[in-house]
Amino acid sequence: MSPSTCDTAVSVDAPQELHPSLVHHIVNTLEWPSLRPLQRDAVAPLLAGEDAVLLAPTAGGKTEAAVFPLLTAMERDRWEGLSVLYLCPLKALLNNVLPRLQTYTSWLGRSAAVWHGDVTESARRRVRTTPPDVLLTTPESLEGMLVSTNTDHHRLFAGLRAVVVDEVHSFAADDRGWHLLAVLERLHRLAGAPLQRVGLSATVGNPAELLTWLQGSGRDARPGRVVAPDIALPRPVPNHDEPPPGDIELDYVGSTQNAATVIAALHRGEKRLVFCDSRTVVEELGAALRAKGVTTFLSHASLPLDDRRRAEAAFAEARDCVIVATSTLELGIDVGDLDRVIQIDAPASVASFLQRLGRTGRRGDTVRNCLFLTRSHGALLSAAGLMHLWGQHFVEPVQPPPEPRHIAAQQLLALSLQENTVGRALWPEAWNGLAPFDTSAQPILRHLEDEGFLERDGEMLFLGPAAERRYGRRNFMDLTAVFTAPPQFTALWGRTEVGRTDPLLLIEQVQGPRVLLLGGRSWEVTWIDWSRRRCQVQPTDLPGKAHWHTYSLGGASFALTRATREILLGAEPPVRLTQRATSHLAKAREEYATTVHSGASVIARTGTDVVWWTWGGFAANATLAASLSALADERQRFTDTHLRLRADLTPDMWRAGTADAGERLCLPQVDERAVSGLKFSDALPVRLAEATLAQRLANLDGAQLLLREPQVFNIEAG
Repeated sequence: MSPSTCDTAVSVDAPQELHPSLVHHIVNTLEWPSLRPLQRDAVAPLLAGEDAVLLAPTAGGKTEAAVFPLLTAMERDRWEGLSVLYLCPLKALLNNVLPRLQTYTSWLGRSAAVWHGDVTESARRRVRTTPPDVLLTTPESLEGMLVSTNTDHHRLFAGLRAVVVDEVHSFAADDRGWHLLAVLERLHRLAGAPLQRVGLSATVGNPAELLTWLQGSGRDARPGRVVAPDIALPRPVPNHDEPPPGDIELDYVGSTQNAATVIAALHRGEKRLVFCDSRTVVEELGAALRAKGVTTFLSHASLPLDDRRRAEAAFAEARDCVIVATSTLELGIDVGDLDRVIQIDAPASVASFLQRLGRTGRRGDTVRNCLFLTRSHGALLSAAGLMHLWGQHFVEPVQPPPEPRHIAAQQLLALSLQENTVGRALWPEAWNGLAPFDTSAQPILRHLEDEGFLERDGEMLFLGPAAERRYGRRNFMDLTAVFTAPPQFTALWGRTEVGRTDPLLLIEQVQGPRVLLLGGRSWEVTWIDWSRRRCQVQPTDLPGKAHWHTYSLGGASFALTRATREILLGAEPPVRLTQRATSHLAKAREEYATTVHSGASVIARTGTDVVWWTWGGFAANATLAASLSALADERQRFTDTHLRLRADLTPDMWRAGTADAGERLCLPQVDERAVSGLKFSDALPVRLAEATLAQRLANLDGAQLLLREPQVFNIEAG
């Protein structure tokens, strides 16, 4: 199948093990004088069949580092049919990578295709009848193929040999990662052999642990290595070396409108990518920039896909413009050469900041840069704390969510749908002994049988009527995705979709016309179809409103909140501060002066409340509030920074109540809204659903550290 060996016109610094046709095109088509260090170093382990995690900054050539050796192995070992999967977390990222992979496979007479929710049925039929050598898809689409009656999954995946997981850290950090691992184990069974697993990632705090996680059931049986020659591996414990390179500036602007004024005035003639951590802020900032005459594009998940694609394409080709986006553009989607990254307030982690910073500095004449525009003292402190961690080379470890019992329930149902019937004693074999999809899921299996989600005929299990009722709509689409999207209404101008909005905006009382803000433009609502979740709109010059409800289990991390505390105690982030930022940071330190103390936490009276200023993050404070129930205020409303204690607390009561508290820590109480927001929770016993969420809300290690820390008391009645 492969073309004849080609002579290269120019020598290239590439390992001789790569297929000669690839080397020829690297030199003469791509015109690369050499491979990058990551691309060279990945060749030997991947050709040897090892699992790997390949680390490099954004735009570091990770795709080629994985694909070139695997294409070489494909030719060397005569792989036939669908032999390589390329998995991404976002459809837009798949669309972005597809042209490159189609080019690379064509050099060897091979093929690549994509499969996701927007792919037409005719294109899917082509994949089924004439499988490509490389298929780009998402785990959810893979699950859809496995449970579909239209796809012969035994035939399609019989020759599968390797899987590349792009942005693997984004999978591992939430339930999509557990779903990914479970699907890979089922593919292992269909292929009849373990799959080589290659993860691609930017900087993470624990790459070796990430590799072990990715290996799944093969973690103790298959060789694997981390390949990261382009970057110094991060340290999960901060150090005080020289800060990493980058042109970072921290400013205080006080409002979204002021942020728009600064962006409109600065860096004219340049291409700027602005990150906001909510869709509402994207809309408000986009509208404000357009009002100031700035060429502005928007990108977030509630805008129509075609609109986002057009915006990203126009932005990639334009100059002197701004694109305002949520984290949808944090991953490796190509939007061309950027001049500036601007961050409104602060992202939640150093890892996220590094992804965003990596969007700049790709041209030889530029450096990586980021301008923080903070709108409140809290945001200023968070940004300063984040930069304090960054300056110490700290990157958060990727931690898969614990106890994914609901994913085990989903997998039991999906396997039954995939195979029609499953042996009651044989089902654990489908996941090759990988927990929690092993025999430890027996209580979940019993619940599924008891509630009619699964039925039994002798020793065979099959899908029951309760599962048909709950998940059977739209060919079981609700069963293939492990995340829950909140209900939204589609806004239509005629027949054109302009976006999706939170239903709250359609039911709240308003004076005058009801006006939405979508795509950075105002739309007056003219009609609402409640049964079909649609509304008709028309353009208007009236100011609109944007809102999307999100429910989150937690807030800031232990590391970030403690770093913010260090800022309050006088630590200086290793970045430039504007005069405004310097002035407001001084005001914030004065504002919070009574809440921090060097070497101890503060317990102080504020009005009638007694507050423990732990500065320990949301999860640690949730754990403490549950564990110190005799000392905590029963009207508890803990935050990232503090929790309330009983109003009559004395130092003696505190010492007696906390003497052995570190040995009897409790899991936090779970809000019933959180249980209802856990997808597939109805396929779990209530106690297991609550236990799953409580485990995820807790930070036992952080709580113990805070209990061991000395406390200073300032609780005398005023």
